[in-house]
Amino acid sequence: MITLRASIAARLVLGYGVLGTASIVLVSAVFYHGTVGVLDRDIDGRIVAQSQRLLAHAAGQAHGALLAEVRRQLDDGVDSDREIFELLAADGRPLAGNLGAWPAAAAPMDRGGGATLLSTVVTRDGHPAPARLYLRPLDGGGVLVVGRDLSEQEAVRGVIWRALLAGAGVSLLLTVAGALLFRRLVERRLGAVRRTAAHIEAGDLSSRIPVSGRDEFALLGRDINRMLDRIELLMEGIRHVSNAIAHDLRTPLGRVRSKLDDALRHQATVPGLSGAAHDAIDDIDDLIRLFERLLQIAEAESGMRSRLFERLELGHIATDIGEMYEASAEDSGVSLTVDAPEHLYVDGDRNLLASAVASLLDNAIKYAGPGHAIHVRAGLFHGGLASIAVHDNGPGIPAAERAKVTQRFYRGDDSRHLPGNGLGLAIVSATALAHGGELLLEDGAPGLVARILLPLAPLS
Repeated sequence: MITLRASIAARLVLGYGVLGTASIVLVSAVFYHGTVGVLDRDIDGRIVAQSQRLLAHAAGQAHGALLAEVRRQLDDGVDSDREIFELLAADGRPLAGNLGAWPAAAAPMDRGGGATLLSTVVTRDGHPAPARLYLRPLDGGGVLVVGRDLSEQEAVRGVIWRALLAGAGVSLLLTVAGALLFRRLVERRLGAVRRTAAHIEAGDLSSRIPVSGRDEFALLGRDINRMLDRIELLMEGIRHVSNAIAHDLRTPLGRVRSKLDDALRHQATVPGLSGAAHDAIDDIDDLIRLFERLLQIAEAESGMRSRLFERLELGHIATDIGEMYEASAEDSGVSLTVDAPEHLYVDGDRNLLASAVASLLDNAIKYAGPGHAIHVRAGLFHGGLASIAVHDNGPGIPAAERAKVTQRFYRGDDSRHLPGNGLGLAIVSATALAHGGELLLEDGAPGLVARILLPLAPLS
């Protein structure tokens, strides 16, 4: 059981929740600053400008002119429910205004302090009210106070706060719900992978991850399923090889044992024992060659030699192997021709590809028989692939058996009387797959065309 601390899904959910909460806080702060902050700055600008207009109107005149202008502003009936005016004498005595009680913060202004803005609580019409005030000292003594009642702004501020809190609460709930849904989806998709892994561990190699959609989990599921297909194929090959080895080794080992036992029982002479020993050595050499070919298949399928790949000219390989088999073909009464153009490049292991072409030629000479012809041709194949083909006009392979002859140890009924162990085409197929290509067996009409297809080397 995975704990929450160890769960990747839980950590993703926690990170998603923290990120969502931080985003909500940031958006709320920006919204609040863009609304309430703008209102506050607008109010400050208005009361400062209004104070300057009053002072400019009474500039160069006695306090009486300023007193008359303050009274006129109070009596004009414009915005009277929010405007605040107060004119104080040098001794702090109110001369005119609409404040019922004057805040103590104004007291320092009559001792030469500078103009200041402050937020405080004042009394208007017998009720306390929040206010924003601009206190401006006068040259002859006294203070001019211009301000705004902030009751409406406080109501707006409260509405905004409640809206932000409600929105943040809803967003937080949606964030939590989305995070939990995300965790559930991740755990469900990962659960399918874990269940498939458990079935595979229990021995059911046919189990596969259910795949739907085209998201990252679907792509991962397809990749894993392809890997499982390959593993199942290899395991089936191992089972087949194990069964084939057990079956095919029983006969030669039994033959070796029978010869040695017969020599000990009936030919207990130096010449007889020597001959039996030589026969046993020949049979054991055949077994060693069998295992070497099996190891060659395993090495090709494992991809271990891919690091040794180099740029090769396929025509040179065809020419070299063709020249090597000219004498063997002539001795077998077979005509051999090679058609290999230049500048046909592939990336691969020279030894593996040469061994694969040699196996095809060896099979063609062995099965075509005297009086037939073999043509080795390298060139381009449709689909932008390089091809090296061995075409003989012998009896060929029946169409029903072409898919089977690349299996290890498989031998058709017509070839069981010939020497061999049924591994030649299996090696060729494994070599082609190791190079990213494939082995095709086609009807030569007459005969057989065994074609190795390889990807062309990229242009450097």
